[in-house]
This record gives sequence, C-alpha cells and structure tokens, in this order.
Amino acid sequence: MESIQTTIMTLLKIPSQIKSISQVKQIHAQIAKSFPIFTSDILSIYTKFNFLPESITLFNTLPSPSIHAWKSVIKCYSSNAYFFESLKCFVKMRGIGIHPDHNVFPSVLKACTHLMYFKFGESVHASVIRFGLEFDIFTGNALLSMYSTFQRFSALQVLDESPERMTADQSDSILHHHNINNYKLCPEVGQNCQNPSFLNQFSNRGLGNLRMQSVRKVFETMPEQDVVSYNTLIMGYAQNTMYNEAMMMIREMGNAKLKPDAYTLSSVLPIVAKYMDAWKGKEIHGYGIRHGFERNRFITSGLTDMYANCKMLEDSYHLFCSLPDKDCVSWCSMIAACVQNGLFDEGFILFRQMLSANIKPTLVSCSSIIPACAHLTTLPLGQQLHGYIIRHHFDDSLFISSSLVSMYAKCGNIKLAKCVFDGMKQHDLVSWTAMIMGYASHGYAHDAIFLFKEMEMEGFMPNSVAFVAVLTACSHAGLVNEGLTFFNRMVRHYDITPEFEHYACVADLLGRAGKLEDAFGLICSMPENKTAGVWLPLLAACRVHKNVELAEKVVLEMSKFDGDNVGAYVLLSNTYSSVGKYKDAATVRQMLSKKMNKKEPACSWIRIGEKVHAFVTGDESHSSYDCIINALNILFG
Repeated sequence: MESIQTTIMTLLKIPSQIKSISQVKQIHAQIAKSFPIFTSDILSIYTKFNFLPESITLFNTLPSPSIHAWKSVIKCYSSNAYFFESLKCFVKMRGIGIHPDHNVFPSVLKACTHLMYFKFGESVHASVIRFGLEFDIFTGNALLSMYSTFQRFSALQVLDESPERMTADQSDSILHHHNINNYKLCPEVGQNCQNPSFLNQFSNRGLGNLRMQSVRKVFETMPEQDVVSYNTLIMGYAQNTMYNEAMMMIREMGNAKLKPDAYTLSSVLPIVAKYMDAWKGKEIHGYGIRHGFERNRFITSGLTDMYANCKMLEDSYHLFCSLPDKDCVSWCSMIAACVQNGLFDEGFILFRQMLSANIKPTLVSCSSIIPACAHLTTLPLGQQLHGYIIRHHFDDSLFISSSLVSMYAKCGNIKLAKCVFDGMKQHDLVSWTAMIMGYASHGYAHDAIFLFKEMEMEGFMPNSVAFVAVLTACSHAGLVNEGLTFFNRMVRHYDITPEFEHYACVADLLGRAGKLEDAFGLICSMPENKTAGVWLPLLAACRVHKNVELAEKVVLEMSKFDGDNVGAYVLLSNTYSSVGKYKDAATVRQMLSKKMNKKEPACSWIRIGEKVHAFVTGDESHSSYDCIINALNILFG
C-alpha cells in the first residue's frame, strides 16, 4: 500500500509523466478507492490536461470544494474557451464567501478580456487590489492584457486611488449581484453560454478614450516585469497606433536585460512595415535568425508583410522560398504581398501552387486573392472562388462578402454585386460603401445616392471613403447640386477634412458641367497635395469645353510640382487642336520630343477560354504575336 501511495504522490507531483486520459482515470480510480485526500490533486491534473467534462464531474462530487478546486475548474473553463462559464463559476465561488487567491485571478481576467466584459473586469481588478494581489506578476500581466485589449485605460487609476477608497462592499457589489446557493456545475458544458443574461449588466462595449498612461501605471506598479509584461504593453501601444512608444518599450526591454521573444518581434514588425523602415526590418530579421525564430510562422509572415510594404518583394519571395514547410499562413502572406504590390498574375500563380500543394484556402487566403480578381476583371475565376467560399461557409464573413460585392462590381456585373449585398445577414460600413461605389462606377447615380441615404438612416456614419463613392456617383451623372450638397455635409455635418480624392471628384463634377473657373478655384483652395490626379480631370474638361486660356493656367500650376507630366502636355496639345491652334499643338508635341518624355507603356488583358492574355505596348514576345498581327491586318485592310 505504501508503495502505491508513493507512486501516486510522485505522479501527482510530476504530472508530466502522465501521458493519456486513461492513465489519469486509472489514478483517479485508485485515489477514490484508497486515498480520497488526494481528490483535489487529481482535479488539478484533469485541469492541466484540459479534460473539462471530467473536471466538472469530479468537482460536483466534492461536498465542500476548496479554493484549490475552484481555481482548477475556473482555469479549465477559461482554457477551453468557455469564458462565460468561467466567470459564472467565479461568481458562485464569491457568493459562498470563498476568497480568491493569486491562482484564480489570471483565468478570470482572461475570461473578462475575451468576453469584453469591461465593467466586470473593473470589479475583478478592484478585488485584486483589495486582496493585495496587484503585485503578483501573473495577475499583473493579465490586467495589462485586459486593458490593452479593451482599448480603454481610464477606468481605474491604480496609483491615483488607494485600495481603501474602494471598500469591500463596493468591490464585491457586482460579484455578489447573484448569490447562487447551489454551486453544482452543469456537466452539459456551455449550455447556458448562449444566454448570458445574468452577466449582461457587466458588459460595457461603449469603449471610451484611450489612456495608455493608466496601463503604463499598472506596468510600473508591478515589482517585477518579465518578457510577458513588456510584450503586453508593446502590443497595446502597437494596436493603438502609438508606434514611437512601442519602440521605446523595446529599448527599455533591452535595458532591463530581457531578450525579445517571438511574440515581441511579431508585435514590432507591423510597426516597421507601417514606417516602411526596411533597415530596421532587416535588423529584426537578423535577430530572428540568430535566435532561432526564422521558422516561426508568425515571424516569417510578419517579415513577408514588412518587405512587401517596403516594396522589397524579391526579399519577401526569397524568404518564402527558404521555408522548408510552407503552411497556410506563409502562403497567404506571400499571395497578399503580390496583390498588394499590383502583381496580380503572380498572386494567382501562387494561389494555384498553394492548391497543388494540398493547402486548402482559408478565409484569409480567399480575402487576399479576391482583389486580384477585381483588378484583372476575371469574372469566371471570381465566380469559381465565390463558389468555394459558399461551400466552406466563408460567406458569413462581412469582409469576404464586402470584397465579393466590390469584385463583381469591378468585373462589370452589378446585378451579382447587388445579389451578394442583399444576401448578407448584416452590413457594415465597408459593405455599404462597396455597393455605393459599384453603383457609382456603373452610372447608377440615383441608386448610389438612395443607398447612401439608406445607410445613414440605418445609423451608419459615413467616412471619407463613403463620401468619395457618393461624390463619384454625382460626378459621373453630372448632379452638380447634389454633389456640392454632399461635399458641404461631409465638412460641416460630419466634420471630415476633405482629401484630394474628394476635391478631385468635385472638380471633375464642376468641370463636366462647364463650371471650369469654379473647379479651378476649388483646387487652388486646397491646403496641399495638389497632385496631377486633381488637375488632369479639369484639364480634360478644358479640352471638352475648348477653354485654352484656363488649360494653359492649369499646366502652369502643374509645372510647379510635376513639370514632366506627359499627360498634361498631351491634353494641352489636344486642347489647342480642338480650337484650330495646330501650330501651338505642334510646338507642345515638339517640346515633349526634345524632353525625351515617354508615356508609361499601356497594358491590357483579354480572357480566352480559361487563360488570361496580357499585352504591353511594343511587346512582341507573345507566342501568337504573328497570328494576331495577321488577323488585325485582315480586319483593318
């Protein structure tokens, strides 16, 4: 008997030697028969292996569960993503007067974070302070993670309020709101998860202004900061676009003699990509290689995105090719890199190679390739991809459905775009904007305006992109009054600062209507970014309305920042020709020749059968070039 007891005690102390659920159950049977004193220990092992049903069943056999038992089952719920049940269990424990210890709070705070129960999280934080556990490193890390995720950091000023200012009654008022006498847990895991009515009052999704200083104070009150603490703070800064602060934390981390891990690097790489700092990105890449992180899929994915953002696609591709085992994450990153840099054909090639490698497309990979279908206007391929999306139920994703709406509109099938839009269970601002832009691009201006107003009536606040869409609709249809009304509403009612796209739309609208001087004055009133994209539509309108004087003024303005723009001089030459000033037109053309300016070579695509053919001006490399030329000679005599 003593040898059996010794063996059991050894296994309980070193649970890593237990390899399967059957072994745990054998030990459990022996304990239940001869050593019931160890029941809480076997519950801990069930929890360690995430055996939730067994944990609940065993817990319900305990007449008076100890804090150790409560900790185990609360942790098991959180580890298995039954976060609501974890909080429910915590409330039951507090309801019968059991005080939590430092082992309980990390799991409870994790549940609050995932459920976005901010008010409940506040009350848990107050309990942490009340029980003097705010200096526990694991609890502190959980608090940092919670506040960073909520993106609201003004709720509890840890250093500005002493624990005494929140009494025991105040800190437990929410937790004791439901005093549950019967703390038997339901073996039917998650049956109540769909109806979290008794905790609804804890949920607060109206997030306020960000105050990262409060999170920093939580960090500074911790007696010891580890890599996890720094990572949480760095991620919080990064997610809130406080990039300089995130980089400062990296330096502080080094000063504290702590080495960044894979999580640190994956948090920093998006910042490097945002700033397009290729040199810093290469430093991180080198650090990752030296410390064995080069095979981490999140690191390689971040590096691929970083190089792509820095327009270093060749480096992205070399990194991708160096991977011995390419998973879906690495394929998705490389496909997205190609599409992001306008290499749509290469993106499709990689997508097909991914399929050939028996890697099934995921929601992310589908979302990466849909824009390529839109840009290449390959409707049949887009429809095939849509079929795959439906079969795998990816169409429930708002982002995927919005991308499909945009894709069908750009491929020329506005009816299918509207069909996808109407079939969506719910809409967000992106999907509304995609459909409005689709109508605008196809000349259905009144439909676009009606949909824009419907979006407003549904309670959505249009952003700057939505206004570009509706202004485009007004511009294409020549609806001057409506366009100016929308422009003024954007500025005065929604307090949106106009960008060059908005000015371009309104200038084009005025130009098409013959209000050339008004368009010129509008562009001149722009604070900055008077790019060619704003001036060229007005210059084209000058040609249509044969206004040579204004065309010359526009070209003069453009020469101040883009004196070598070929399109501007071609339009000016055409404007001269439209009023019979052929000598002036010839002079402009000769000036272009002397400057050795050349147009960007045009490129066009045509789909024949299942193949897309690309043609570039002056390129004779196509395999059927001679046959195509002969056919054209026959057609045009």
